[in-house]
Amino acid sequence: MTEMTEADFWQMEEHSWTGGADYARTVTRDDAVFVFPYPVGIQSAEASMKGLEAGDRWRSVTFHDRSFTRQGPVAVLAYKAEAERGTEPGYTALCASTYVDDGEGWRLISHQQTPADAGAVA
Repeated sequence: MTEMTEADFWQMEEHSWTGGADYARTVTRDDAVFVFPYPVGIQSAEASMKGLEAGDRWRSVTFHDRSFTRQGPVAVLAYKAEAERGTEPGYTALCASTYVDDGEGWRLISHQQTPADAGAVA
């Protein structure tokens, strides 16, 4: 198992948002699953990487309410993200990413985003 600190995971997660498709490919398993807000929906790693290539990257992201847990070769990061790109209004979402040490290093196996609307009632 590759040694990583909690800070290493958060840095990898930030770069997954801002680093572009080339970086995302290096830290994402081929069989990863992504769950994005409608209308994008559930995507394979391949579809998600194509989306990264075609779209604008996030220029910045800030994580709040961080939660980190690790059990053996699995680590889960949950957080509230505030991100910006281009001239679009800011994007706020509740997110969870799961990483697994698959023998080739820690790689993303799942990522999920739920828009966090300030007016939403839980």
